[in-house]
Amino acid sequence: MGIGFSRTSTSKKTLVMSFHDSKKWTDHLDNSTNTNKLMVVDFFASWCGPCRKMEPIFNELAERYTDIEFIRINVDELKDVAREFGIESMPTFIMLRSGKEIDKVVGANRNKLEKMIEKHRG
Repeated sequence: MGIGFSRTSTSKKTLVMSFHDSKKWTDHLDNSTNTNKLMVVDFFASWCGPCRKMEPIFNELAERYTDIEFIRINVDELKDVAREFGIESMPTFIMLRSGKEIDKVVGANRNKLEKMIEKHRG
């Protein structure tokens, strides 16, 4: 599987991309170095309660901020990617621009996540 659209519990399509293959993620990240587009990556685990709590919020933010790319990566599926970004707890939200990490929020904190997005959006 490559990138795809996640589905929420209501089976509604979201604007959030998911990667299930490290090579496809790496290719996508490499391509993003040529653009100034903001990217927010949600590192999550399916067994993580706070991650499940944040999923609909993340989907809602993707609908509101259509100028930003929202991506979810399951740390159990892409352990090498999680290791590369130094993910130690979930959820962790990393903001990237031109392929480089520019900010991070650790934990299920909607307010901090929204403030991070607003701070780097412009």
